[in-house]
Amino acid sequence: MENPAVVSLLRQASGDQKRSKSSTSNSLLRMFKLFPMLSSGCKMVALLGRPRKALLAHNVTTGTLYGHRRGKLTLSLQDDPQCVPTFIIELPILTTTFHKEIATGLVRLALESETKTSRKKVLDEYVWGVYCNGRKTGYSIRRKHSSDDELYVMQMLRGVSMGAGVLPCPTEKEAMLDGELTYLRGRFERVVGSKDSEAFYMINPDGGGGPELSIFVVRVQ
Repeated sequence: MENPAVVSLLRQASGDQKRSKSSTSNSLLRMFKLFPMLSSGCKMVALLGRPRKALLAHNVTTGTLYGHRRGKLTLSLQDDPQCVPTFIIELPILTTTFHKEIATGLVRLALESETKTSRKKVLDEYVWGVYCNGRKTGYSIRRKHSSDDELYVMQMLRGVSMGAGVLPCPTEKEAMLDGELTYLRGRFERVVGSKDSEAFYMINPDGGGGPELSIFVVRVQ
C-alpha cells in the first residue's frame, strides 16, 4: 500500500519542475551532457527536511545506477569505487524511464521499508517500496550477494569515481537481447538523520548546475 505522506512530500519537493518531452535516445544524450556538472541534490533528509548539521553521521559514498536499456535499473552503494557494494538492489524502474527522468534535471528516489520492529541497520532491511519523483513504482528486495553481472559492472568501473556512459556488454547475446549497458556514477554526501532514515545527495564538485539526484532510505515505524 502506498504511503500518502511519502508521496505528498516527494511531490511537494518536486515543485513545478517541467518534464522534458525528448525521446529516450535524446534523454540519454542529455544525461551524459549534464553529468559533468553535478548538483548537490535536493535540500531535505529522509523526506522531512535537511537538518543544519548531520545528527549521527556525515560522510561520502559512491553511488552507481546502471542497467541495460531494455532492462531494469540497479542501484549500488559503495564506501569507495574499489570496495564490494554495501547495498545493492534492482529497482522496479526501467533504465529508459530513469534516462527520461534524469534528463529533466531532477530525480528523487525513495526506498521505504515497512518493517515495524527491527534491530537491523536501516540499509540491512530486505524488502523496499520504491518511489521515483513521488510515484510508487513497486517493490524490490535487496540482494544479499552481488550477481556475476553486477560484479562485472563494479570491476569495469573500479577506476571511475564519477561519470556516465556505456559499458561493453559481457556477451554479444546480452547486447542483442537487452541493449546497451549504461551507467551513471557519482559521489554522494551521506547524511544519517536517525536509525530509521538516511539520505544520499549527489555532490557537485564544481558548483555547477547539473541534474539533482537524491536517494532517501526510510524505515516506517
